[in-house]
Amino acid sequence: MTAAKKLSYLLLENNADYLVINKAPGVNLHRNHHDESLLDILHRDFPGESLHLVHRLDDATSGLLLIAKNVSAAAEFGRLFASREVEKFYFALAEGKPSKKQGMIVGDIKKSRSGSYLLSRTRSNPSISQFFSYALVDGLRGYLLRPHTGKTHQLRVVMKSLGVPILGDTRYGPRKQQCDRMYLHAMALRFQFNGCEQLYVCLPSQGDAFLNEDLQAILESCNPPWHCKWPSIH
Repeated sequence: MTAAKKLSYLLLENNADYLVINKAPGVNLHRNHHDESLLDILHRDFPGESLHLVHRLDDATSGLLLIAKNVSAAAEFGRLFASREVEKFYFALAEGKPSKKQGMIVGDIKKSRSGSYLLSRTRSNPSISQFFSYALVDGLRGYLLRPHTGKTHQLRVVMKSLGVPILGDTRYGPRKQQCDRMYLHAMALRFQFNGCEQLYVCLPSQGDAFLNEDLQAILESCNPPWHCKWPSIH
């Protein structure tokens, strides 16, 4: 295994239809202004495979990412995500007191300035997110987040709307932070594929603040996250 591969992702599942990886924080999915992308690395590591991104994570976000290995699997995942049949759960850290400690945030996410987005009170095509929060030390809180939609920067915008931008998020929080990463991690996925339930959980492990002992106990208490008492959104 190469050093670049270790820094980019950890392989969790490799079957005939898809890969599941744990993406490292700060790794870019596409080249954009970079010399190499995660897709470039995956194509090199799985030569001859037809790889298709079926959802995405922001570069700064770590955690579970699905990659289809054929056209039919990509089409099926496209249907599952479009019909909201893939359950997604994230964990984040933030400093300060949120406007509320648990609940649901609903609203349109609209473009703002310089590539940022904001949460609107309108609901023409709203984002829907649920969350629980957990007190830690020194004003730090952990947030178990469940997005029911997949809007750009959705959880980062939601956290800002609560008055507590994600720790290390220099776009939606303070531009200058003494932080080793943005503390948002895609920790769990649950979906039906080819008639079988698929369950994946990957607790955050990269970043000094994610290694807090009290946080580890909280993470274990909400593992798996679908067993938490989520109120119905209907």
